[in-house]
Amino acid sequence: MHTSVAPHHTPTIGTLLKRWRQHRRMSQLALALEAEISARHLSFIETGRAQPSRDMVLLLAQVLEVPLRSRNDLLTAAGYAPIYRETALDAPEMAQIRRTLDFMLGQQEPYPAIVLDRLWNIHMTNTAMRRVVGCFIDDTAMTAAGAPNAMRLIMHPQGLRPCIVNWDAAAATLIQWLHRDLLRTDDPATRRLLDEILAYPDVPRQWRTLDLAASSAPCLAIEFRKAEVRFSFFTLLASLGTSYDITLRELRIECFFAADEATEGALRRLAAAPPQ
Repeated sequence: MHTSVAPHHTPTIGTLLKRWRQHRRMSQLALALEAEISARHLSFIETGRAQPSRDMVLLLAQVLEVPLRSRNDLLTAAGYAPIYRETALDAPEMAQIRRTLDFMLGQQEPYPAIVLDRLWNIHMTNTAMRRVVGCFIDDTAMTAAGAPNAMRLIMHPQGLRPCIVNWDAAAATLIQWLHRDLLRTDDPATRRLLDEILAYPDVPRQWRTLDLAASSAPCLAIEFRKAEVRFSFFTLLASLGTSYDITLRELRIECFFAADEATEGALRRLAAAPPQ
């Protein structure tokens, strides 16, 4: 008995461009005007009646604000070689970048700081972050919560969630950040992470949709408390931005700052204490 397998159809350049245009909620006319091309030519590209040049693909990708990772997909679908490289952060050629990031994290002491990728996986931390997290959960709980992923670590019931005083407000902000990541990138991996976290216990149903009225500022107020230990932070997310390497373009650095004098003093005392 033979089982037939449905053929795998690779999306055409026209299909991908149309998908991104619709994702950005743009009409063919609006995109054509922004790109300064004729709507007729754009229509021919989307329907496969015209083959776009590499420059045309890059122009349309730029107007549509397509992330670098997906611009490579557009180029490949159009029959061109990808132009944006993706180098693993632990690759030898990234040694100088790692030293630079390590220096930045060190300068943040005694305040915590971490380096994240597009899926909120933690790639680097400073000593202050390890000290603070160690005040609230041990390695076993971190593993159970899905570390080293910052979203899972904060949102999972076995992670930091029981120690976050303002969990409802902080978690709602983080969920909206994930929604905006998905809106910006249309990334299936981001969708899977968002769906996983929305399935955690006691996650409000209203968090399942993007709230356009929610603040898009890359800042978060978060307060931790366990017994007599308390830290109140505000955080700031920053990116490297201008890099043409996909890995570097997607990296984010989250820095934590003391929100009050009590936290400031507690962080300095923790840094001065002998290692446990």
